[in-house]
Amino acid sequence: MLPVLLAVTLHEAAHGFAAKLFGDDTAQRAGRLSLNPIRHIDPVGTILIPGLLLLTGAPFLFGYAKPVPVAFHRLHPQRLGVIGVAVAGPATNVALAIASILLLVGLPSFSPAVNDWLATTLQQSIWLNCILAVFNMLPIPPLDGGRVLTAISPMPIARVLARMEKTGMILLIALIFLLPYVTGLLGVNLPIFDWLVIEPASALVDFLAGIFA
Repeated sequence: MLPVLLAVTLHEAAHGFAAKLFGDDTAQRAGRLSLNPIRHIDPVGTILIPGLLLLTGAPFLFGYAKPVPVAFHRLHPQRLGVIGVAVAGPATNVALAIASILLLVGLPSFSPAVNDWLATTLQQSIWLNCILAVFNMLPIPPLDGGRVLTAISPMPIARVLARMEKTGMILLIALIFLLPYVTGLLGVNLPIFDWLVIEPASALVDFLAGIFA
């Protein structure tokens, strides 16, 4: 749970700090420019889903926090501001993964039990943060990657993408979870989540480890 709390708290706080940098203080006024995890906890995304993954022995941890409120029309310059706010969260996750790699490489010699716990926690932090970075950069609104795509698209396409903000997450869940479940019942293996998230995250872990380990 510690890697989950740090990953989702700093991810959301980074969005708020970036928004403030580009002129929008909505997150600050809502009390979300905080490193206090309680202010960012979502009962389902921060507690229930990671807890179930831990209890079921899933090979990875995943979670999310309450989205930080951002008034995108107040960002200046607007397109660059939208991109900066969107990228801030995943970039923070990559930075946390790098920090976890460096801590793992320089792990002091404690008792075997402490070292095992620290090594496991840091390894989970590396994987979790890379998964979150990759997942959030998928080019589907309202994910961060979707907002970047909206900001760089011509106006007619941007309008269509903007209208996907409310339905995009439902479509994404249907694509990466419901569709593979249905096809699995029909005897067809369709690991879309592995293709879109796990495999790119694994490549990102290997890339970062090759540089910083």
